[in-house]
Amino acid sequence: MTAITATMVKDLRDKTGAGMMDCKAALNETAGDMEAAVDWLRAKGLAKAAKKAGRVAAEGLIGLAAEAKEAALVEVNSETDFVARNDQFQDMVKTIAADALKAKGDVEALAVEIARKIEQKRLEQRSIELIHRPPAEVCDAVVALVANSDPYRIDPVS
Repeated sequence: MTAITATMVKDLRDKTGAGMMDCKAALNETAGDMEAAVDWLRAKGLAKAAKKAGRVAAEGLIGLAAEAKEAALVEVNSETDFVARNDQFQDMVKTIAADALKAKGDVEALAVEIARKIEQKRLEQRSIELIHRPPAEVCDAVVALVANSDPYRIDPVS
């Protein structure tokens, strides 16, 4: 059996974004084979997603946006009432309701707009993370962004 080192766990974690203990378990299960460990983590992630898919999201909020003679009403569910009481969740529901009003009943346009805003928020959070990194890592991230063909996707830097 191959000895699993902290460096191997760190490399797998950097590559996949999975938790440290999950990475260690994946490497142990695959005898240190990095590619097999990535596949193992992917399969485990799908299993977790399938388990969560059966959960009932019975809590949430109703969002309303209105203008002169038009209005949009949306329901956004969450698994717990703690999430529904969160200010960020409430702001998100307001934003979705406003976007639904602008979409004028076009569900596909609404889905595209929501996906765009989620990606924009992810990029903003990624930018904040980069601010707290050493300058060399920030330069590497910028080079990776410029070299990337998809301008909205930033791969994690080590």
